[in-house]
Amino acid sequence: MPQVDSHSHGHPSWADLATTDQDAAKSFYGSLFGWTYQDNPMGEGVVYSMAQQKDRFVAAIYAQNEDMGQSGMPPMWNAYVTVDDVDARAAAVAPAGGTLMAGPFDVFDSGRMALAQDPSGAVIAFWQPKAHIGAGLIGEVGSMVWTELASTDASAAGRFYADVLGWEVGKAEMDVGMDYWMVKLNGTDVAAGIYQITDDMPGMPSHWAIYWAVEDCDATVEKAKSLDASVIVEPTDIPPGRFAVLSDPQGAAFAVITLAS
Repeated sequence: MPQVDSHSHGHPSWADLATTDQDAAKSFYGSLFGWTYQDNPMGEGVVYSMAQQKDRFVAAIYAQNEDMGQSGMPPMWNAYVTVDDVDARAAAVAPAGGTLMAGPFDVFDSGRMALAQDPSGAVIAFWQPKAHIGAGLIGEVGSMVWTELASTDASAAGRFYADVLGWEVGKAEMDVGMDYWMVKLNGTDVAAGIYQITDDMPGMPSHWAIYWAVEDCDATVEKAKSLDASVIVEPTDIPPGRFAVLSDPQGAAFAVITLAS
């Protein structure tokens, strides 16, 4: 997908990283993906660094606040889904078995958002855009290409997102070696998937993961390692392409994939 100027309701549209060392994280992802940054002061010493690729915003990085640190929250990437009416979607969270964690609230003139936790514990952000649509580049090298939920209860999570967002969650036809569900909305692919956390993944909590498109998965992994990243899943072939899962130097997990041609 080339440059985009809007995102439809129910589609993943943005990701940001809450980290313990903002400058180090900016340097790491800048070196790995070629990102440049626009730093936006948000008040009280907070800076929201928006990453750019091909002069389009693709993600953001910010420092965890004191409450996050004291709670033991690890550095993590957060997934956002565009919605048509954030207040209405937020009101649907509790009846669907989830927990509304924050909002809805306005983010200056950028948009209106809410944070929700699905029944399996994964946190997702709902975003109703105003001045900021989300990512302006999707599916190209250095930009978000896939969003994936690892869930301790994939069935309950699937029902939750169906009720709140209208997602159509169906078993994947491709063989990826595990129970995997693809997401559609009105019959159209949403670039998101869900899988069930299994017994051979002990201690893994439910979470949303972001996949970033890269030119060469193996070369990207080697470069990430040279930048002090850790490898969680070595480069592996799957039907959509070749992927790997990494942990950045501060401990945030993310995935990279070279799409099959």
